[in-house]
Amino acid sequence: MRRGVSFPWARHAVCRPRRMRELENSRGVEMTSGKPEWHEAASGGVVLPNIANRAIPHHLVDVTMFWSAASGGVRRYLMRKRDWLAAQPGWRHTIVAPGANGPGMIDCGGLPLPFSGGYCLPFRREQAAAQLTNLQPDLIEAGDPYRLAWSALDAAQRLGVPSVAFAHSHIAAMAECLAGAASGRRRGGPLSGLARRAAEAYLKRVYARFDLVLAPSDWMTGQLKALGIEHVERQNLGVDSRVFHPCRRDPAWREALHLPRNARVLLYAGRFAAEKNLALLVAAIERLGPPYVLLAIGGGPRPPAGSRVRIIPYEAHASELARAYASVDGFVHAGDQETFGLSALEAMASGTPVAVCARAGLGELVGSEAGIAVSSGKPEAWAEAIASLFDGEREKRVRAGRRRAEALDWRRVLPELTTRYARLIENAGRATGRGSVPMAHPATKSRAAA
Repeated sequence: MRRGVSFPWARHAVCRPRRMRELENSRGVEMTSGKPEWHEAASGGVVLPNIANRAIPHHLVDVTMFWSAASGGVRRYLMRKRDWLAAQPGWRHTIVAPGANGPGMIDCGGLPLPFSGGYCLPFRREQAAAQLTNLQPDLIEAGDPYRLAWSALDAAQRLGVPSVAFAHSHIAAMAECLAGAASGRRRGGPLSGLARRAAEAYLKRVYARFDLVLAPSDWMTGQLKALGIEHVERQNLGVDSRVFHPCRRDPAWREALHLPRNARVLLYAGRFAAEKNLALLVAAIERLGPPYVLLAIGGGPRPPAGSRVRIIPYEAHASELARAYASVDGFVHAGDQETFGLSALEAMASGTPVAVCARAGLGELVGSEAGIAVSSGKPEAWAEAIASLFDGEREKRVRAGRRRAEALDWRRVLPELTTRYARLIENAGRATGRGSVPMAHPATKSRAAA
């Protein structure tokens, strides 16, 4: 059973780990008349201790297998969070992932996963759990539901600290898709249904053990709640709207593509994988013909191919990627399993109109004004949507997309996320007798009573 926000495991602890004793001895927060000094979080709602005054910063550890030389959204989220936390006096951050290399990063090893685009699957649960335990974190976040998620749970249990799972991908939909492909169909059929049900049962089993599950869209939140996972909350992802900005447009970058001056360049940026439905984009571009061109930036086992397709390798530097977003004529993404749509948001921030799949997180992200949401899976529908990116509504969509991106700037999103972290950490402290945290947000009151 899930430990929950009351942290019942604290009642059974034989002794507190060293990290807890250090925090207790340091008093952790500024004391006034023997009571903690509290302040209201910038994002509103939850009243939190003033962690900037802590003698020892909160130590957050992120662990995930979604990390490779050519990986996308999860790695960008972790690196942006890392940069932001480095400027916050009350936090310390460590990333544990296969192949992670650099200050504050630990390589947990793993076997290369075929056809994954460079991901590795750690299989030694106990070894990874020991690595996490030795780091003495105050909170552990698992960025995938696979082997490392169980290692995170093991370490959190040993240390008596809260555990968070972030649902970056919809593995039930992926399992259905892969099983369908194995049987020669996109979806449907007994094998696809069996694979989806098995994945859903697994997700329910693993996520039930975390203290909190985060999902980046209402759609994904609803998918998890439909499985009976009630302790799930929506947590937006974001974009650096100062880096991804229309001013990054660069005619020289465009000229370097050696395309006709009248070319209409449509960009896809992300992993080349089956669930991204890149063949649908290729078919739509081929249907449109000149002057339309599909430019794909990324890497993976299923690169798009066609006479009107250009491929650029994965770009790790945000500033270079921002230049590409701002210098093309439109952005396209046909993935129907996206939990959020980080690349589409980056395109919107860059002043580039977008056409995306109406299903799942992408359709939710663009809504009815910030882009074109395509509900059909037919090439002719996508061709029509792509052509519509150049109609009289273009500037209106660009402005709406930029407003949407500014509302989801990391400077707004990450304080909300760390508010959630601090709430869990302080609740854990209350359960172990290290203090209490007053709750002012109605949502957190209902969670505490659950």
